[in-house]
Amino acid sequence: MASAPNATNLPLFYQDLMPLNSQDHVNYKSRNTDQATWLVGAHAVPLTAEEFIHAGRNYPIVFASAEQPVPLALMGLNEGINLFVDDNGKLVNDGVYIPAYARRYPFMLAKLQPDSEELSLCFDPTSDLVGEMDEGNALFDNGEPSETTKGMLEFCKSFEEAGIRTQQFVDELNKHDLLMDGEVSIQQQGFDQPFIYRGFRMVDQEKLRDLRGDVLRSMNQNGMLALIFAHLFSLDLISGLFARQVQAGKGPISFDELQAAAAKA
Repeated sequence: MASAPNATNLPLFYQDLMPLNSQDHVNYKSRNTDQATWLVGAHAVPLTAEEFIHAGRNYPIVFASAEQPVPLALMGLNEGINLFVDDNGKLVNDGVYIPAYARRYPFMLAKLQPDSEELSLCFDPTSDLVGEMDEGNALFDNGEPSETTKGMLEFCKSFEEAGIRTQQFVDELNKHDLLMDGEVSIQQQGFDQPFIYRGFRMVDQEKLRDLRGDVLRSMNQNGMLALIFAHLFSLDLISGLFARQVQAGKGPISFDELQAAAAKA
């Protein structure tokens, strides 16, 4: 999931990327916040496979419709809608799991040269979480990386390693042709036609059932099967997400329309 700093092709959330160094940023600090403004309007956030169990308790987990499918935690059913944070980025409900992809912001590991495999700790200089400020944790101590910087570096390294394992997981799904175009139909009382959501991929349960016994046994032993079931079980949360979106006035219908239709049914 690492990438080279490129203003024309930056990862989700990042407006710019700058390598952190002790010469230019010796007096920089980073601060914590309970307002994840970068999450506002983000309806789908990348997820690593090892997060499936925790994330699946809060979000539907799907796969992006792309040549290289990436697992996603759905925080809303339409672009520009995140039902888990308010307009200031504050969590609507305490205890909700936040994907590591979002927690690492404004830092990330990136390739400074496209043809190099070396990764450097970078940050988004447009973020107000990093800079020369009165409060916060120093990023350098006597010109050397501080404990805060070392901790973030380790977190980002762990995230990159999880990203490699996630790609291996997806490759295995593709190897057995287990991913299919997804479609969710939500039938609401009082409406003749269901509301249909597409544009994602999901595990094909029929093909999963038809796998050879030795393949299933291997998937069970290496933990893949548990991740697949966590993904499939999480899809039941889509109808609840739809209801939340409608109640928030951000759905294909309004809450009043839904109540009126139910009353007539």
